Amino acid sequence: MPYVTISTVRGILDAAQKKTLLERITDLMVEVEGQGNADFRRNVWVRIEEQEPSHWSLGGMQPTPDVIAGTFGAIGADGMRVSRP
Repeated sequence: MPYVTISTVRGILDAAQKKTLLERITDLMVEVEGQGNADFRRNVWVRIEEQEPSHWSLGGMQPTPDVIAGTFGAIGADGMRVSRP
C-alpha cells in the first residue's frame, strides 16, 4: 500500500490543481506499482502537505504570500485561483 506525500508552499496550488495532482499521482502509482491493475487504486494514499512560505527557502530567499500571489495568482476563499499574473 503506497503512501505518497507532496510538500509544497501554501498558496501555490489552488483547489482544482490539487484535485488534478491527487488524481494524476494516483493514476501513476496504479500504472507503475500496481502494474495497471485498476483494483490497486483503492490502496493508493496521496497527501499534499502545505507549509507556510516562511518555512521555505530557495537560494536563501524566503517567499512571501505577495510574491507567491504575484507569481502564481491569488487564491480566493473558495480555494480557487481568482487571478493569474
